[in-house]
Amino acid sequence: MESHIKLFDQVCNECSTLITKRYSTSFSLAIRTLDKKYHEGIYGIYGFVRFADEIVDTFQKHDREYLLKRFKEDTYDAIERGLSLNPVLHAFQKVVCKYDIGFDLIDAFLESMAMDLDHEWYGEELYKKYIFGSAEVVGLMCVKVFVEGDSAEYERLKSPAKSLGSAFQKVNFLRDMKSDYYDRGRVYFPGVSFSDFSQTEKDLIEADIQKDFDLAYSGILALPMAARFGVYTAYKYYTSLFNKIKETSIEEVLEQRIRIPNNRKFLLLVSSAVRHRLNMI
Repeated sequence: MESHIKLFDQVCNECSTLITKRYSTSFSLAIRTLDKKYHEGIYGIYGFVRFADEIVDTFQKHDREYLLKRFKEDTYDAIERGLSLNPVLHAFQKVVCKYDIGFDLIDAFLESMAMDLDHEWYGEELYKKYIFGSAEVVGLMCVKVFVEGDSAEYERLKSPAKSLGSAFQKVNFLRDMKSDYYDRGRVYFPGVSFSDFSQTEKDLIEADIQKDFDLAYSGILALPMAARFGVYTAYKYYTSLFNKIKETSIEEVLEQRIRIPNNRKFLLLVSSAVRHRLNMI
């Protein structure tokens, strides 16, 4: 009996790992550079947030409001029972229970997903709320894993973790402006119109993102050594993507999805590893 439970847990964890690897080469690369003791927790979080995001972004031909409602109900049922036959939710509930991830973080994330069903244009207040729920709380969930129950460390790392999540999300918004607008009818940046997006607006958005990255960096330096290299790798990938976007004209940003080639990602990993070993992060 015990061995079968462990096998079930392992299979569910492997599902979340596979989801991460298939959906995001950059994040899966960064996770692999973390100490192995963190892998299960971070993969479990990513599988959960990825599938919730799929509901609102991909299944337009289905009743997404119903699907998200069921997903939320099933999430809390899994946490309450300590079990789910949905492998993604089973893996996630184990992370929630092991690392004491609060319902306030889960609620905020799922609320931001629901906002994507109702809002196509975001004012300043909704924009901040969405950034917090969709990105900042994911960073906080990851910090819960990294600090392994140390509440004082969690409080110390909260602010920079939120800044890093915010920076990642805003870079995604810039990178995905075309698909967000044409495929989903969304523009996330307050007061910005896709049809007349200006260089001044782009500059202001980029300055805001840079501020987030600057605040986040101090938090990376304060992370446990076992987590620092992996988070720094993700940081380097996103700052490289951000710099490429800054160098790209508005016309190109609105016409194509800016990417970092896989060979460039590998070079970033190698350079990050060297800096980590020389304690130069």
